[in-house]
Amino acid sequence: MQMTQEEILEKIYNLILNPNTREWERYLLSTTKNALTDQASFNEQLAKLEAELRPLALRNNLTPDVTDFYQEITGNATVTEQAVKEKHVVSDPAFQERAIFAGGCFWCMVEPFETHPGIISVLSGYTGGTLDHPSYDQVSSGGTGHVEAVEIIYDTRIVTYQELIDLYWQITDPTDAFGQFQDRGLQYRPIIFTTNEEQQVIAEKTKQAVIDSGRYKKPIITEIREAETFWPAENYHQEFYKKQPKRYKAIKRERQQFLTYQHLKGKLRARFGKSKAN
Repeated sequence: MQMTQEEILEKIYNLILNPNTREWERYLLSTTKNALTDQASFNEQLAKLEAELRPLALRNNLTPDVTDFYQEITGNATVTEQAVKEKHVVSDPAFQERAIFAGGCFWCMVEPFETHPGIISVLSGYTGGTLDHPSYDQVSSGGTGHVEAVEIIYDTRIVTYQELIDLYWQITDPTDAFGQFQDRGLQYRPIIFTTNEEQQVIAEKTKQAVIDSGRYKKPIITEIREAETFWPAENYHQEFYKKQPKRYKAIKRERQQFLTYQHLKGKLRARFGKSKAN
């Protein structure tokens, strides 16, 4: 659906006031707003703004909210983002629970869980830090203590927490304390955030099983912590694998290649380790 002039102008105003908008983005938006206020040609000024934002947009170097706006004015916006946040709620506490996992870039953590039976909703966000309502730029700086994570709402009648955590161990590198795969930085470190005592027991048990398996030469460093406030990420980051399928597949391929190699080495190490023990 194409936005009206009033809707576009309102979004520009909101982005100017948004504290997460970078100064040079704010300058371009303010210049456009002032030109539109002076009754300049609306389409001409909007086209100029799009042209000025385009080089950074093509390099994925706009802040998430400005990226959303850019996609809207260029006709490439999706309508799924807000729906993701709106449906992400525990509507039946008797049969629904939350699980929170951090294991590298949240772009690659959504699809493995969201496509699993029994999953109601998966939301990308930030948790474990000291700042309220953190932005992507703030978390990426590494100074807030947050990690990128996914919060999962699941139907306990269809899928168990044990199944979810088994999947988590399969798609992460539990030996890397400084990131995951190509994503480097403390905001990408692997952490299991438990929401109740039962999850805590299962998490600790499965971690010990991974340690005892003998599959890894390096120490298992994945943390297990009590869940903290989960802050939803900007719209741009929600269901990234659906909105940017080509880019997502390229990132996923790199992760899978690493994991396949790591798991193969692990199987050989465990097999020959047991042979030596016998």
